[in-house]
Formats: sequence, structure tokens, C-alpha cells
Amino acid sequence: MASSTLMLFFFLSSFFTFSPIPCLGRYHPLDPLTQSEFTRVRTIVRKSYPSSIHNLTFQYIALDEPDKSLVKSWLSKPKPKPKTLPRRAFVITRLDKHSHEMVVDLSTRSVVSDKVYGGHGYPLLTFDEQTVASELPLSYKPFINSVKKRGLNLSEVVCTTFSVGWFGEEHKKRVIKVLCYYIEGTPNLYMRPLEGISLVVDLDELKIAEYYDRDRVPVPKAQGTEYRLSKQKPPFGPRFNGFAIVQPDGPGFKIDGHTISWANWVFHLGFDVRAGPVISTASIFDVEKATYRQVLYRSFISELFVPYMDPTEEWYYKTFFDAGEFGFGQSASPLEPLTDCPENAVFMDAHYANSDGTPVNITNAFCIFEQHAGSALWRHTETVIPGITEVRPEVNLIVRMVSTVGNYDYVLDWEFKPSGSIKFGVGLTGILEVKGAPYTHTDQIKEDAYGTLLADYTLGVYHDHFLTYYLDLDVDGEANSFVKNNLVTKRVTDHSSPRKSYWTVVSETAKTESDAKIQLGLKPADLVLINPNKKTKPGNNIGYRLIPGSISNPLLSHDDYPQIRGAFTNYNVWVTPYNKSEKWAGGQFMDQSRGDDTLATWSLRNREIENKDIVLWYTMGFHHVPCQEDFPVMPTLSGGFELRPTNFFESNPVLKAIPPKHEHLPNCTK
Repeated sequence: MASSTLMLFFFLSSFFTFSPIPCLGRYHPLDPLTQSEFTRVRTIVRKSYPSSIHNLTFQYIALDEPDKSLVKSWLSKPKPKPKTLPRRAFVITRLDKHSHEMVVDLSTRSVVSDKVYGGHGYPLLTFDEQTVASELPLSYKPFINSVKKRGLNLSEVVCTTFSVGWFGEEHKKRVIKVLCYYIEGTPNLYMRPLEGISLVVDLDELKIAEYYDRDRVPVPKAQGTEYRLSKQKPPFGPRFNGFAIVQPDGPGFKIDGHTISWANWVFHLGFDVRAGPVISTASIFDVEKATYRQVLYRSFISELFVPYMDPTEEWYYKTFFDAGEFGFGQSASPLEPLTDCPENAVFMDAHYANSDGTPVNITNAFCIFEQHAGSALWRHTETVIPGITEVRPEVNLIVRMVSTVGNYDYVLDWEFKPSGSIKFGVGLTGILEVKGAPYTHTDQIKEDAYGTLLADYTLGVYHDHFLTYYLDLDVDGEANSFVKNNLVTKRVTDHSSPRKSYWTVVSETAKTESDAKIQLGLKPADLVLINPNKKTKPGNNIGYRLIPGSISNPLLSHDDYPQIRGAFTNYNVWVTPYNKSEKWAGGQFMDQSRGDDTLATWSLRNREIENKDIVLWYTMGFHHVPCQEDFPVMPTLSGGFELRPTNFFESNPVLKAIPPKHEHLPNCTK
């Protein structure tokens, strides 16, 4: 009898065969800090500030990135590589209620720089302090009384933390909001908020500073909120046949430390507790030139702005900056083999430091895999000459991480294509942030509810997601320019053609930062980073083009406090001169920031960017109007954009790509 599970086997081989990439040795200058290095940083800092005397917590520890020129010089050295560059760590601590910025030299075991931060805002929130804050209500008598008045069981209450934002206050302590949920009958806590109750916790004291019980709203029902497969009951949804992906020769990529080589690509994969994945020194092999050519020096998600659209007392502050406040890397979820990533994936761990400086290991933080999705790399059927059809199946390399920031799960993909493109993908899934409300039908809603009624007493509040990517492209070298190839309609007025119009390209090279700021969707244009110092044989500028995804621009007024902090989303595209210190679009100290240290303020200097080492910043966005299909857990909503070679190669770089070998196996039988 035939098996009820159809096994589809794909034997995949590499697209290209090149000489092996030279081994870079155990360390690369951009490698993230190791567990032992985190421990060393902790020891060095605590020696300078003994815990017996000082109240010390570590808010951020990461590699103090070496100067770009030094990294490139090191990479250019022939095999064997010289000893890696000196290793330093950049550290932000809270020390006696002040934020300190430190640089720690790991080789000399010393603090070489220590500055007290005097500006606005506070550093990254750690899991440790958030955990302590979220447990405080459960032993707080006013809160216990509020729970009892609602007829609820305290043992079924859980709490979690929310950043408070900034709304014009002159002085504000380092505090966090705590909200609570009822989990009786379901693990889906975000669907059962205790609306009307909120607490404010002083993070430096780890004590409750304020308590409010403003309103009594029905708690949304547990019915229909269960999402675990083991708890589902008939009728079930669609059933899929099984499959397997087999690579008998192993993966087609090689991992040497944090350096990954695959097909015609080589790049470095790093990790940051704030940004999550960091892709660096990406170069592509040019067959005609028989050498690797630079494409991307460094890229990561600089910030994610998530403002909710409910201005009421209990919700107005919900305007989050998920990277700078909560940490995309800190929030990385261990990936599940065979579900988060396919069978042929290879996994890598990541590390960060908790609030006392000890290292934390995230198992399976990344997966790397070749994707054979049945798409065409290129194809053509010659209709004039019968019998000619040529198809090359597409195989891509995916680097994936999932960051779960509270209720939302973000699936982050970096996709490398043998054609030279890099696609940046994000999938939004998880649980909606809902509001308890006294409605069971839309007919009962007589005024703006700021959301969609999803179920009894459950409103899914309107909100946005804006992801800002830092993209330091070095297109065949550091000196680049940003060109807007505007598509302009021309009229035919001399009667030389039956046509009355056509469009053509009018190129405009941005001289300064203000020339490069773009709100997409206003007029058609191709946006290209070129190397003005190099041309192809026919004389075209070598470049890489930005192909945007869906376009969403912020709808908040520019004088609204959240938008002042998130002013880096006012334009989809910015271009700045490379500056090692300008990494975080919302500023280094994002929590309770005031918008005075952002990409938008840096660009007011209007620096020159033509034929310079420049950085492209791209913001992709989603306006989210929740719907019932998002309840109780949201099907993945995907978006992304692409960096695509434009006159970078002399011709199609995958014309001679060798297709993977397919092995057909007989049906399995019992």
C-alpha cells in the first residue's frame, strides 16, 4: 500500500564551482563578541566599579567596530591572514542612576574611555529589569484588590512591560509601564487584557511609582483564542502532504567562523543585541573579471517604529521603537527546525550579555539554507525557431532570524541571489495588540473606536510598522554617488511620429543630503547607487539599484511627539556620508528620547554626498488595519525590497549557471 505521505526529494548541488574562498581564520575583525569576551568585559568594568559600592547594570555590550579602513586593509591581506585587529567592546551601563558610555580594550583589559551621557533618553531596556518590573503588581495590594473587584483569580494574571515614550515633559525618570492580562483558559494572554489598570515602575529603584485603576471593561473571552496545535479540535483546516529536502553532498555553502561563502557570494554574518542580524563585507564573484567585487560593507535594521492610533489615556503612549527600546537581537527566538527553517538548514547560535554582564546564549538564533522554490532564474522559449526552450531554476541562499518583540513575531530574511541581487524580507506574524471594549457588534459602536471589532469585547487597534534599514553599500569601491533616474513623459510635437508621447530617463545626481531625501510614490524614478569612477565597456556607470517594496508613509502630523522621535520615517530614502557613529536612526538612547539625535537631525547639516563613501537608509512600512483573519493569531504578512545590480556586470552573470542535479526517487511504500 502506498504511503499516505508523498516524499519529494530534491538533490541540490551548487550553481557555481570556484576555487575555495581563502580561510579567514578563527576571527574576523567584525565578529561579534564571544561568551568569553562578554565575561572579560564584565570583569574589567566591575573591577573599575565594584558592585559593593556602585549600583551597576549593563544595558548594552557589543563589538566596538574597528575603523572601516582598518577592516578593509585586513581583508585585503593575502593568506595567511595577519593577527586580527585589536578587540574592543562598546558598553552602556547604568551606574548610580546615570548612563555611562564606555570603551573596553579586551587585550589590555582596561577601560579606555568612560563618559557620562548627559543628553535626553535612556539606553536599551534589559530583559532582567523588565522581568522584575512585570512581577511587582502580583504582590502590590492595590492591584490585588482591583483584580478581586473584577472577580478574577490572581493566579491567572500575568503582566508585561511597555515603554512610555515622551510627550513634552521637561524632566522624566527612567520608568516603564506595566499592563496585565488574564490567561484563564488560554495561553494567548495578549487577547485578554485587564483594560483600565496600569502601573508605572521606576527602573532605577525597581519599585512601583504610580498606580491607576481608571475603568472597568469586560475582559475579552478566552473562547477561540487558543493557537496551539495540540489543543485544536475538529473541524481542522487544510492538510498538506509531507515532503523532504535532501542534499546528499551537504549544503552548498561553507561557514568559516562567521564568514559564509556560497555560489558566487561571500559575506560576514554578525549579531547585535539591538539590531539582530548584521550582514557585512558582502562581495560577489565576477566570472569575466575573475575576482570578487565589493557590494555591501554593512547592513542591519537600524530601527522599527510601531505607533498605535488610539489617543486615549490608556493607549496614547503606545508608540514603540522595538530595536532601540527592546532590542531586536535580545528578542531573538530560537528557531524551530523543520518549521521555522527547512530540513536543509544549518543553524548558528548567538550571544548577548544580560544586565549583570554574564553571557546569554540564544540557541538556533540563525538558520542558513538554500531555497529551491520552483522559480525560474531565467527562461526563454523561442517561438520563431521551434524546439528551443531554455530554463534555469533559481536557487537562493537565505539567512533568517525571528525576533519576538512582545506580541509580534518578525521573520527577518536576507536573501542572496546568484544574479547579484540581495532581497531583504520581513514577515509580520504573532498576536495583535488588542483593547478590551464594551462591544459585541459593530452596531454598538457610535464613535471612533480606533480599531476593528474582532470578537466579543475585543478591538484590534490600528497601527503602523516602519522598518528603517542601514545600508552601507560600497559598489565596486567606497566612493559612490546617488542618482535619481527620473522617468519623464515627453510630448512628440514635431509630427515626426504617429505617437504623441513617450517617456525617457532624466538623471539627477544628488550633491548633498537634502537632494537625496525622497518620499516614494510621488513621481516615478529608478534610484541607483553608482561608482562614478568606473564604467562598463559600453560606458555605463556601474551601480546597484534600490527596488522598493510596497510604499507606506507616516500619517501622523510632524509636530506630534511620536513622529518627532520617529522623524527618520518622514522620508523613505535618505543618503548620508559614512560616519561610524551614525548607526541608529532614532539615536543611541532611544527610550524616552526627544528626537534631537536622529537621522533627520544629522541630515540638517546637508553634507556633501557626491563621489563619497555614503550610506543609504531605506524605510519600508505597513499601515495595519486589523481584520478578523488576524484573530487569534495573525497569518504572516510579508514585505520587502531588493538591491539589484544595474550595469554592474558586462552581461547576465547567470547566463552560464549550471543547473542543480535532480534525483528522482520512486514512491515510498510500506
